[in-house]
Amino acid sequence: MPDTSRSDDLGAVRQPVNRARGLPNAHYTDPATFDRERTALLFGAWAGLDVAAAIPEPGDAKPVDFLGVPLLLVRDRAARVRVYQNTCRHRGMILVDTPRRVEGAIRCPYHSWCYGTDGRLVATPHVGGPGRNIHPDIDRDQLGLIEIPSHVWRDVIFVNVDGTAPPFEVAMADAMTRWADFDRPLHHGGAGSQFDLRVRCNWKLAVENYCESYHLPWVHPGLNSYSRLEDHYNIEAPGAFSGQGTRVYRQLTGAEGGTFTDFADLSAQWDTAAEYLAIYPNVLMGVHRDHAFAILLMPQGPEETLEQIHLYYATPDEDPALKHANSAQWKTVFKEDIFVVEGMQRGRHGPHFDGGRFSPAMDGPTHCFHAWAAARIDAHRDGA
Repeated sequence: MPDTSRSDDLGAVRQPVNRARGLPNAHYTDPATFDRERTALLFGAWAGLDVAAAIPEPGDAKPVDFLGVPLLLVRDRAARVRVYQNTCRHRGMILVDTPRRVEGAIRCPYHSWCYGTDGRLVATPHVGGPGRNIHPDIDRDQLGLIEIPSHVWRDVIFVNVDGTAPPFEVAMADAMTRWADFDRPLHHGGAGSQFDLRVRCNWKLAVENYCESYHLPWVHPGLNSYSRLEDHYNIEAPGAFSGQGTRVYRQLTGAEGGTFTDFADLSAQWDTAAEYLAIYPNVLMGVHRDHAFAILLMPQGPEETLEQIHLYYATPDEDPALKHANSAQWKTVFKEDIFVVEGMQRGRHGPHFDGGRFSPAMDGPTHCFHAWAAARIDAHRDGA
């Protein structure tokens, strides 16, 4: 029985969409390939880690395990979001293990070395012996917390773990320009406007499914009843993002006819349109005239993904009942996709599957993602 699932040749993936094949099975099922992709796709790019709404006040701190790397989100005293390695510079102890407010300093529970929210090492008790809190060979200025490059865009905290990516404003310039109309304040909808979905699939399948509208008539018949397949268009920005848009967006209306507040000063194109972008590698975003959302795909291994969904509005005081209805509506839509991505995951265990083919007319955005991933994997292998 031929086994093409572990092929390292990704040349066929990088072909034009009308000739390309998809990524081989190993890229969805094999633990060793998952580990290589963790470095090539997630650590080497600007990956989504969390949302700034998770640490709303100065002094708020939240630990996050990102693919085995212990990170610490902190809003410093100047209200700036910072991301540090959650590791004491003394003996490597985890500094913060549960979300909390830092009242004074970030104190290591092992030997009480203390760090400011700006990362500076500010106290080293007894480091020079009992009662001696300094030592000539311990330079506090060189032993602050290791900061991970980070950037907040549309409330998503993006990080570049290995520090090799171009500046965020350069890497994401095209996406930021495309959605410049939505460069407006975003207000997280609160606890009822966030929910998680745990799906038994590789994280890339969630990206691939989100990119295209081809599946709407069969997977989302309710959505397709008013925002039809023929109302949608493909979006492709090779090397950065891809997705879909619709020319027909229907606002949610409350029992008494109320709607959400529109984002201010939008151009007329957004009166009836909406767009959905997969920002490579692992952030899915949607914009509408009156609300937005972000989905962070947090890989839990080669065959499991945690989807973290957050909804946003133009003002902080939208109708709670309407927000609840909106969350329920989107949860229904996103849950409709679960059987698809989990079915594709099971299908990737078929040893004769060669990655599949793409519809040149309908699958361009998905192929765009595959080509990006293959290029990065190849470049990482060549540079290793």
